[in-house]
Amino acid sequence: MTPAARIGAAIEILDQVIAGAAAEQVLTSWGRSHRFAGSGDRAAIRDHVFDALRCKRSFTALSGAEVPSGRALMIGALRASGDDLAAVFSGEGHAPASLNEAERQWLATAPTPEDLSEAVAIDCPDWLVPALRHALGEDFAPIMKAMRDRAPVFLRVNAARTTRDEAQGVLAREGIQTRPHPLAEYALEVTGNARKLRNAAAYRDGLVELQDASPQAAVEALPLRPGMRVLDYCAGGGGKVLAMAARMPGHYVAHDASVQRMRDLPERARRAGSKIEIRDRGGLSRQDFDLVLLDVPCSGSGTWRRQPDTKWTLTPERLEELVRLQAAILDQAPAYTAPGGVIAYMTCSLLDAENRSQIHDFLSRNVGWQLSKERLFTPIEGGDGFYSALLTRA
Repeated sequence: MTPAARIGAAIEILDQVIAGAAAEQVLTSWGRSHRFAGSGDRAAIRDHVFDALRCKRSFTALSGAEVPSGRALMIGALRASGDDLAAVFSGEGHAPASLNEAERQWLATAPTPEDLSEAVAIDCPDWLVPALRHALGEDFAPIMKAMRDRAPVFLRVNAARTTRDEAQGVLAREGIQTRPHPLAEYALEVTGNARKLRNAAAYRDGLVELQDASPQAAVEALPLRPGMRVLDYCAGGGGKVLAMAARMPGHYVAHDASVQRMRDLPERARRAGSKIEIRDRGGLSRQDFDLVLLDVPCSGSGTWRRQPDTKWTLTPERLEELVRLQAAILDQAPAYTAPGGVIAYMTCSLLDAENRSQIHDFLSRNVGWQLSKERLFTPIEGGDGFYSALLTRA
């Protein structure tokens, strides 16, 4: 495919995403129905789509259009990069159709990148600006600018199976380049051939797992001890319980309100050489666990680089719903926490409403608990936005 044809395909996919379809699903469907497109074509189209979604607001403004569309976003993307619009929108072959008169009129009055307001230039929804500015302070604009870029690919080395240096060597022999990342002891940042990972022996044999550096660092800070009874109460795919089990021998139990979310955990645990017991809520004993991990459902505002469409679909009503759910989960955790135990509360959010405010409100509702540690990770440090707080019985 020519570069212009790739942009034409991205326009087609973006129109479906803007209409409400999930980006990953549309990309997968497009790839299956266009078998002629090689892996390089599919990768380039994917990059166009996700770059446009990360910068949807600024690219729309730069196109001069009043509402986003796939075509408007790619016009804005080319203007942002300084590329020649006429060379791409030529209408030749599989290239997008030439610019029409209405588009030429829009572009005649469209702002330049230097003319954009701050919120538009850093691609932040207006309604979230006050909350994010309050949570992030002087780092608000730099963090939001970082959210416009592609996220790094991180691996967690399975400490129970190998060392970081050995894992790097195995990956290098398969053509995958990595470097240690300072945020977490067992974190590797992939610097070359990331697309080979899924078929790599190091991944297949459980030497490494895909996991962002921020949650790796949060797990490394947990007060784990040999033989601890640990409950991952919102386990999902199990990344954090696997990371704990790799660091410290103990009795690990995974639970999730949706058992289906844990469907891959048994295989992942087998591959990693870890023993993880899966229980439903009826199988959990009261005050039985030394540590209860709550990786609660959240807005995902810390992961907008990876899931950019969620930045634009989040609403005040949805955020309020999530805050209520988080509070309810927090209030359930003490029932499963043994005397002297710890609750570890985590989100992949940058918003105080889901982080510090939740902890403050929990402490006001629950006597006998205290905050012993908290940390907010941001993309400035390299990983995703991520919050972690440790609560102990006073």
